[in-house]
Amino acid sequence: MTGAAGPGIRLDAPAPGWAIDADVVVVGSGVAGLTAALRCAAAGHRTVVVTKARLDDGSTRWAQGGIAAAIGEGDTPEQHLDDTLVAGAGLCDEEAVRTLVTEGPGAVRRLIAAGARFDAGEDGEGIALAREGGHHRRRIAHAGGDATGAEISRALVEAVRSQGLRTIENALVLDLLTDAEGRTAGVTLHVMGEGQHDGVGAVHAPAVVLATGGMGQVFSATTNPSVSTGDGVALALRAGAEVSDLEFVQFHPTVLYLGPEAEGQQPLISEAVRGEGAHLVDRDGERFMVGQHELAELAPRDIVAKGIMRRAQEQGTEHVYLDARHFGAEMWERRFPTILAACRSHGIDPVTEPIPVAPAAHYASGGVRTDLRGRTTVPGLYACGEVACTGVHGANRLASNSLLEGLVFAERIADDIGTRPLPRPGEPRLPDGPPVPLLPPEARFEVQRLMTAGVGVLRSAASMAESFKGLVRLASRASAESSGEDKAAEPGVEAWEATNLLLVARALAAGARAREETRGCHWREDHPERNDEVWRRHSVVTFRPPHTVEFRATDSADFPATHPETEPNP
Repeated sequence: MTGAAGPGIRLDAPAPGWAIDADVVVVGSGVAGLTAALRCAAAGHRTVVVTKARLDDGSTRWAQGGIAAAIGEGDTPEQHLDDTLVAGAGLCDEEAVRTLVTEGPGAVRRLIAAGARFDAGEDGEGIALAREGGHHRRRIAHAGGDATGAEISRALVEAVRSQGLRTIENALVLDLLTDAEGRTAGVTLHVMGEGQHDGVGAVHAPAVVLATGGMGQVFSATTNPSVSTGDGVALALRAGAEVSDLEFVQFHPTVLYLGPEAEGQQPLISEAVRGEGAHLVDRDGERFMVGQHELAELAPRDIVAKGIMRRAQEQGTEHVYLDARHFGAEMWERRFPTILAACRSHGIDPVTEPIPVAPAAHYASGGVRTDLRGRTTVPGLYACGEVACTGVHGANRLASNSLLEGLVFAERIADDIGTRPLPRPGEPRLPDGPPVPLLPPEARFEVQRLMTAGVGVLRSAASMAESFKGLVRLASRASAESSGEDKAAEPGVEAWEATNLLLVARALAAGARAREETRGCHWREDHPERNDEVWRRHSVVTFRPPHTVEFRATDSADFPATHPETEPNP
């Protein structure tokens, strides 16, 4: 795998020691990845699923609230569209949202047909529907009370195993392979531990679907699992793909506050708890969201997160409280058993005391830019789920639209792959230029500290400039070490993850520094107002050899086409 390559660069890793062939390789095993894999396999394509841990270890398993779709009596896709556009603060691609809400009900029914079991209504008939922030109707289907993601993951994993799809677990994807023309030809990956394959290898395929989930681990505190290190976004950037709107990181308003030193994955207190009537109160017991928005605690997440931060700052505290004592023990145990157990495991009993909560990094509204068929700007490379930027979420994701987006756009990708002959790429090649210098594993915590301090919920030019300098310093140090001035980091999973996090952090910070306004979940203290005249447009970030992050803004709120032969999303 040597010779000329496309525009990308690569991680410092050993040459692949083994390879397998496929038609489609899907990277990720959440709702988006497994849906795409199952449909590609059903169309007769040799499909391989690559996942970083076990099949059921991705972000989907942690989704508590549910999946939004206009399936209730009196609800319509048009109403769902309106709520989504409002939450997206002027940056949603309306055609992408219309695709989501019109195809969503059918996608949910197909998920049920695949074996997913949602909670039934009180009379035992139909599907129980809940309400969450930003929704004017009850349209959230849930399972196991607050274990929706776990049930969806169970159903899809069982379908994958029953159909005998080839899977490679405990495998960190490294880089995209391309042919001499720059077309996708597969991926390289590192399999951790013993198994049929071990060490660095490759899957050769003309179609690669990125469904790697989020990048929450770029911050110190997040609801994301430890595997969410932005690997898909980093791979796409190195391959020359465009990423968009990374600055719009949704901080979930109500995450269990475990103290100022808490790091890594934190327990989420689902928005569905507020949907059932829990109140946000400050240290004096006052409901501070009343009067700030017509929906009070059920306002869109960016508004609630800002309200929490403002009140905490006013009172000199680091958290507020979620009070649901009026639920009673029976409702807590029936409707929210997972959350109840998580709180109690940390010494808090929601039945008898308010829950301390604070915002934490939760969901990336931006990601690898795609069109309505999931195609990125690199031929043969697709993306769906949280790793993608389809235009659905705009500046702020509407609650419980994420699982639906994964379903709908995974199906659209599989349909696109299935409706055209798969090209036969040339010899799979890695870029032959110098690889990206690796960060030492311990630098991961420095990246997280810098991002949390300067590019977290509250942002300003001063805070981000300080963080950006630190990120550049880390990159420069890695370059110096790789050139032999100091001892270089050894290739390995922890160094690759830290290096991915640094690249994602630099791309995110570039967009956040450039966007001089407050919009959705991007909150600038020094630019507190929304500026539609200048900034009702998308950010686009690319990574150019040798190690340069480049930013530009689109000409309007419309996305340009991802491929010359296609029109932009309307």
